[in-house]
Amino acid sequence: MTSASGVGRLLILACGNPSRGDDALGPLLIDRLSLDPDLGRRGIETLTDFQLQIEHVLDLQGRERVIFVDAAVSGPEPFTFLPLRQSPDASFSTHALAPSALLALFRQVTAQAPPPARLLAIRGYGFELGAPLSERASANLDRAQHLLTRILRLDRLPVGPG
Repeated sequence: MTSASGVGRLLILACGNPSRGDDALGPLLIDRLSLDPDLGRRGIETLTDFQLQIEHVLDLQGRERVIFVDAAVSGPEPFTFLPLRQSPDASFSTHALAPSALLALFRQVTAQAPPPARLLAIRGYGFELGAPLSERASANLDRAQHLLTRILRLDRLPVGPG
């Protein structure tokens, strides 16, 4: 189902460079999810990009919820799935943004609260240009896909802490 504004109520926004080994985890998860022909009917849209940029504020408009997916260079295995809070980015670059900074920018640009969001950070290990996906990252991707598919099928996306 799409919202009254014509956009899916849930956006899954993945970042990563498919040419940099395990950095491909986010786009690969979107590729797998996109095989489900019922995604759109269920109000779920997917989007991939190399990195988050200011323009992605527009992609958040009209959403009830957002899931950001990215490879993690450190942290627990196989992944973390945590709620996000808006947090301004103190850097001097507009080249790339953290998900929390994009949420803060959404509020600044639209004068509205951003949609509830979570980050699915899938643990990666090798990010070298031209490298294939590592076996360990592939196993983490399988487990992340299993969790997210189950949550989406049950329509039980946690939005609060934990």
